[in-house]
Amino acid sequence: NYIGQTLITTDGKTLLGADDKAGIAEIITALEAIKAADDIEHGDIKVAFGPDEEIGRGADLFDAAGFGCDFAYTMDGGPLGELEYESFNAAQAIVTIRGKNVHPGTAKDTMVNAIKLAIAYDGALPQNEVPEKTEKREGFYHLLGIEGNVEESKMTYIIRDHDKELFENKKTTMLALAERMNKELTEDRISIEMHDQYYNMGEVLKNDMRPVDLAETAMKALGINPIIEPIRGGTDGSKLSFMGLPTPNIFAGGENFHGRYEFVSVQSMEKAVAVIVEIIRQSQGYGKQ
Repeated sequence: NYIGQTLITTDGKTLLGADDKAGIAEIITALEAIKAADDIEHGDIKVAFGPDEEIGRGADLFDAAGFGCDFAYTMDGGPLGELEYESFNAAQAIVTIRGKNVHPGTAKDTMVNAIKLAIAYDGALPQNEVPEKTEKREGFYHLLGIEGNVEESKMTYIIRDHDKELFENKKTTMLALAERMNKELTEDRISIEMHDQYYNMGEVLKNDMRPVDLAETAMKALGINPIIEPIRGGTDGSKLSFMGLPTPNIFAGGENFHGRYEFVSVQSMEKAVAVIVEIIRQSQGYGKQ
């Protein structure tokens, strides 16, 4: 797909950070192009950059009302043509397991190994509903980390699903499993702290698809084939859309995000810049319903 193109990579030992340095570069370059052009009429254009998007908190303190826009876009997508208006529903769960540590030489019928209970808990979750075995609209449970010892162990999970009902079912499954295991242990040794992180922005955007249609039209005008699929992840737009600022997501040109094989195509970045400019060029007919 990238024969003849210029790819930006690292030496393979660390992240590139194209997610989302590429998006920042594209936005700034597009603003320079618009400022230099004499033939693009436009209204107010507002730009915002925020931290902590990768941990799901990038929009927590964003003043969407004060931003004063009808709609927005995040430049946080992957390969050329990606246009996304659906995201995961997302939650985080921290499972804490309290064991009982005694000298192993006298542990019979006394020791409760929190590490082994953690292994049993994870093994009792649906084993085919994990990132490495799911795709497209399939949700998952993802064990991000585990730490602990015989006395206490903690596991951090993220829960993801595009479908709200299936999302709620996954949360219920985790809570019910803890309750069942506690009953089998005859005491409460497993507790869960769970909180929602963001929701599927498609629930908002499906009520007014004009921002999506505008981006799709802009891409087609530039000869780019729009690839409209749900994000297997989330963006700041996932929260902003529920804060009254509909925010679809547009490609930034990179691939293999969050890993040391990450790269971004310069040519795809240039086309992302062109899409931003074309959206602004064609946006004059947009207005609130």
